[in-house]
Amino acid sequence: MQKSDYIIAVEESPDYRDSNLIVQGLIDFHAAHTGGDTPRDLVITVRDETDRIVGGLVGDTYVSWLQVHALWVDESARNCGIGRAILIKAEEEGLRRGCKRVFLETLSFQALAFYQKLGYVVQHRLEGFPPGGARYALTKEHGVAPPPEL
Repeated sequence: MQKSDYIIAVEESPDYRDSNLIVQGLIDFHAAHTGGDTPRDLVITVRDETDRIVGGLVGDTYVSWLQVHALWVDESARNCGIGRAILIKAEEEGLRRGCKRVFLETLSFQALAFYQKLGYVVQHRLEGFPPGGARYALTKEHGVAPPPEL
């Protein structure tokens, strides 16, 4: 087939099965080059006394890395150590799964100082994302203990 035989379309509301097929294609390609390793989901939830989720983490472990895609704590549950506890729990699970490092991203208006206090190091800063701010890529080596709780 030639390029002209294909149809390229922008889909603003794609079928989730199409998105999953694309991601799975990339995972399969990577597995062929990483000894068969594939991402393993990691989800941590924190619930209040009414069973409402007030915080949590979504990530995965893959090729000896823990990647945090999202860490969130509800406004009502902030500033009492929940975010720190979630991240430490994720790091412990990453270690259990054989991960040696952690990777995450944050924006300038989010939690850069929080992550740095826990031993994360800025590897890259992308200016203007969002406009007037920056996006940071941070990593942490396992075995670097978090600072004592203040």
